[in-house]
Amino acid sequence: MSAVSLQNISYAYPGSGHGVKGVSLDLRPGELVAVIGPSGCGKSTLLKLIAGFIQPDAGAVLLQGQPADALLPQQRDIGIVFQAYALFPHMTALENVAYPLKLRGQAKPQRLSQAADMLGRVGLAAQAGQRPGQLSGGQQQRVALARALVFNPRALLLDEPLSALDASLRVGMRDEIRRLQREHSIATLHITHDQEEALSIADRVAVMRDGRLLQLGTPREIYERPVDAMVAGFVGQANLWPGRLTAPDRIDTAIGSLAIVPRPGFGTGQAAVAMLRPERVQLGAALDGRNEFHGEVVRDRYLGALRRFDLAVAGGLIAAETPSVAEGGEAASLRVHLPPDAIHLLPVDAAPAS
Repeated sequence: MSAVSLQNISYAYPGSGHGVKGVSLDLRPGELVAVIGPSGCGKSTLLKLIAGFIQPDAGAVLLQGQPADALLPQQRDIGIVFQAYALFPHMTALENVAYPLKLRGQAKPQRLSQAADMLGRVGLAAQAGQRPGQLSGGQQQRVALARALVFNPRALLLDEPLSALDASLRVGMRDEIRRLQREHSIATLHITHDQEEALSIADRVAVMRDGRLLQLGTPREIYERPVDAMVAGFVGQANLWPGRLTAPDRIDTAIGSLAIVPRPGFGTGQAAVAMLRPERVQLGAALDGRNEFHGEVVRDRYLGALRRFDLAVAGGLIAAETPSVAEGGEAASLRVHLPPDAIHLLPVDAAPAS
């Protein structure tokens, strides 16, 4: 049984067309689902619907198989961590974590003991007596997580909890979130704008646009087998070349005629988008001469472990990514090979400009 189930949920904010439209999603026990998409796509609206802050116009929210429409937010037993953490500034870390237990009528000794144990699990036992203003951003975030988990919720909702942290803290904190989520085996919905964060910690990733769920799958499925050009362009970097198949194994694009591996569902004469991830572009000549290009380097970006090139060829650009080489200097032009088996075909609907 799913911990949380959204069944064909729709909601429109009064006076606007924004919201969510016909979204169905099951959140399994112990699973972490990350929801990504452009601003205004409906990510936070999903969280509000599950939490009970707003009620759907159509469809149903089920918690452990039972309709939740009649339940107030405080009756849903769902832990929530907001972007701003929403800690009480006049309370200590211990008192903040214990507060949900106080609302549930637990005796003071019991709730303080349980809160202290939870602070210990997030590595803040020594900070139990400090107030939020005395804690770092990362420590405040862990207090908020401890407060959301202390009452053993049936699900955990995270609304961009890492966006306020410095980049140096985010990687460590996302690993901490994943550790706690697994330790408690709790169904978790993680709203984020950070694609790398979503791919690195989620069991499944949901990609949304304009209130609709475009694709739901494992990180590998989302990255390697996107359903359309919008998902391909939003998740990671991608070369996207609209074109038309002249044969099952060839597509004409603005940069030239590309050899491909025939793909189910695409035939001669059909319009499609050729997608190739930059890291699959190979530097140097092709052994068989197919899909070989000589391009002018218009941008060369050193990113530490990686180096990214934009190469101008007749009709467009090729983005390439390669591991950095210490002795590698600047290059005015490069020869590259586009492996046919690395080129995927996508439908032309919603294809962004190349």
